[in-house]
Amino acid sequence: MPELSGAEIVIQALVDEGVELVFGYPGGAVLHIYDALFKQGSLKHILVRHEQAAAHAADGYARATGKCGVCLVTSGPGATNAVTGIATAYMDSIPMVVLTGQVPTPFIGSDAFQEVDTVGITRPCVKHNFLVKDVRDLALTIRKAFHIATTGRPGPVVVDIPKDVTDPNIKIPYVYPREIKLRSYNPVEKGHLGQIRKAVDLMLAAKRPVFYTGGGVVLGDGSAQLTELVKATGFPITSTLMGLGAFPMTDPQFLGMLGMHGTYEANMAMHETDVLIAIGARFDDRVTGKIEHFCPHAQIIHIDVDPASIAKNVKVDVPIVGQVASVLADMLRLYREQQPKSPANALNDWWTKIGEWRALNCLKYPANTTAIKPQFAVETLYKVTNGELYLASDVGQHQMFAAQFYPFDAPRRWINSGGLGTMGYGLPAAIGAQLAHPEAQVACISGDASILMCIQELATCQQYRLPIKVVLLNNGYMGMVRQWQELFYESRYSHSYVDALPDFVKLAESFGHVGMRIERPEDLEDAMREAFAMRDRFVFLDVIVDPTENVYPMIMAGKGHHEMQLSPSHSDRELA
Repeated sequence: MPELSGAEIVIQALVDEGVELVFGYPGGAVLHIYDALFKQGSLKHILVRHEQAAAHAADGYARATGKCGVCLVTSGPGATNAVTGIATAYMDSIPMVVLTGQVPTPFIGSDAFQEVDTVGITRPCVKHNFLVKDVRDLALTIRKAFHIATTGRPGPVVVDIPKDVTDPNIKIPYVYPREIKLRSYNPVEKGHLGQIRKAVDLMLAAKRPVFYTGGGVVLGDGSAQLTELVKATGFPITSTLMGLGAFPMTDPQFLGMLGMHGTYEANMAMHETDVLIAIGARFDDRVTGKIEHFCPHAQIIHIDVDPASIAKNVKVDVPIVGQVASVLADMLRLYREQQPKSPANALNDWWTKIGEWRALNCLKYPANTTAIKPQFAVETLYKVTNGELYLASDVGQHQMFAAQFYPFDAPRRWINSGGLGTMGYGLPAAIGAQLAHPEAQVACISGDASILMCIQELATCQQYRLPIKVVLLNNGYMGMVRQWQELFYESRYSHSYVDALPDFVKLAESFGHVGMRIERPEDLEDAMREAFAMRDRFVFLDVIVDPTENVYPMIMAGKGHHEMQLSPSHSDRELA
């Protein structure tokens, strides 16, 4: 049995967990750990330039792989800088273990240099957190952290480690526990068969059914089972922002994203459905619109691994708690036992109605203009990359345009902050995705306001030679803020214009990257093809887009999901 110091235990525990990458930034409270990291050769550390980026990169790695992301930061400002990334992961249920340094145990509570109450600060935005005060508890605590982060509804777990717990002069026998049981934590795996039978009975009797799917399908690795079930039933399917790619978006059964900026056909189908099958989705406000108007005719089936999420926002008729993949497999088996011979025929009237809504072409926009439309930029990106990107996104109009115009046919390709809506997320998340898939093409779609939030990570991309492509939809504004100010504040653009923007081409070049500026629609495709042909270079594409373009459809505040405002491209006659 080897004897290891606390610092060595941290590193060996990560190795024993199968961790490949740690994203971090050193500081005084974690220097013992960094010294142990220096002395070993199994674990690779990625040096970011800000602790927020460490958390976002670990998050992006987790989303792109399904594995647990890991980051390491120091005490005080190191931990507080990581909080935004921790909260981002928490809102989207991303498995992540965050190791934070802490002042030595005798100084805790004394307002020591770089001391903050990390456990207290992070408590509202973690699945769980620990403060380790004894080196003998360290290995077991790290094992617990990974177990909690990756089982049930995933989420970030913080392990706060005082510096004296990692003292290299204090060594103890090291044993890493393989099996672990927590008396108060036993997430449900299998769904109740009686409840699943009730759900199947409702589905078989439905005349206007809709599958409503969320990020839980992606996180629960249920994409294959979902696709098989949707194909077997012939039902239409829609998805939240977080669930895009769980079912192929180019498939004719897919109605597009639903919610505030969802498609007309998806939102209208939700409003008219008589049986709603909600899978791994949490009925958040961006989906439901005014809750009193949500799915007024529907009996609702809700499948989720987290019992606290079921019926939290919307009353449901058939709750099913369990892992998505397992529940869907049971549901498919029971459905096929009773399946009608021609399920599609029974739905003809429903599909006819959906076809009428689709014919409105709610995403159309004026393409033949002298300015580059952001929608056209995303469509061109899809064309150039054959829809095969791992696409990380920042937050704003560009995020919505990407969700609308870049259809994903596979899960874990769309990497974005849905719940918290974190500007600055995209570039570090792309770093995590690129390191997870070194041979894949990875891009970050961003806006001129978002990209500046974590622009320092251009240095990280240079240090590790990451061939990410940034596609900046540059409209000179905080685009979504400007849109709301136009629609709700009589075009009073209070501080939403981004003045004094840098020359992004020169900025990219100053970090050793390739920079390109595109201003005309006719130049866009060739420039993108040139950029993506550089398989070993980071390329920053500064695409100057129409600053007046808004994201439509849009459900206005206080409206139901059937009360959408469409773009000015649609006439009143079309909407009648």
